[in-house]
Amino acid sequence: MEDMVMSIVEADPVQAIVEGGPATIPHASRVRAVSPLDEKVKLPHYGGYEHFERTGHLVPDTSGLPVIFRWTMRTEMAE
Repeated sequence: MEDMVMSIVEADPVQAIVEGGPATIPHASRVRAVSPLDEKVKLPHYGGYEHFERTGHLVPDTSGLPVIFRWTMRTEMAE
């Protein structure tokens, strides 16, 4: 039963919007599809990664509204 639930969740991504971080992140990069269970989003940006964490509950979103992720930190890419 759990396998069936995970398959359904993985098959139905939700829209995510990332907020905060550098103003140089393009708008098109701020809207993306993610799993409804994702807690974090990591965007490559200018030689590093911008990290965002989910605001709200980790349950499938049936309301149709986007899930908001807020900027938490930046890390540099390893060479």
